[in-house]
Amino acid sequence: MTEIVVLPHHEICPEGAVVEAEAGESICEALLRHDIGIEHACEMSCACTTCHVIVREGFESLEDADELEEDYLDKAWGLEPESRLSCQAKVASNPLVVEIPRYTINHASERH
Repeated sequence: MTEIVVLPHHEICPEGAVVEAEAGESICEALLRHDIGIEHACEMSCACTTCHVIVREGFESLEDADELEEDYLDKAWGLEPESRLSCQAKVASNPLVVEIPRYTINHASERH
């Protein structure tokens, strides 16, 4: 199992969290399995940017984003060089520290 540290997010995870993920599992799947309600409007099909995360530590252990993910990332709010769509970023054996950005561009979300 691989440890994922989730930095505090004002609504989704106010206290932050530490969760365990299985190798090959996406960051999004691991967070949802541990009741961290990260948005995923497209149901993890790489068709939106609502599950955008910033990988603060361990980014280099992730496989490179493919072209489709890169195209969607260009539309994400608060994009940084270590940004990934959590539905596409598969956990390896290295621990990760992730930040869920404050906002998404999910216009259907009731929180915006």
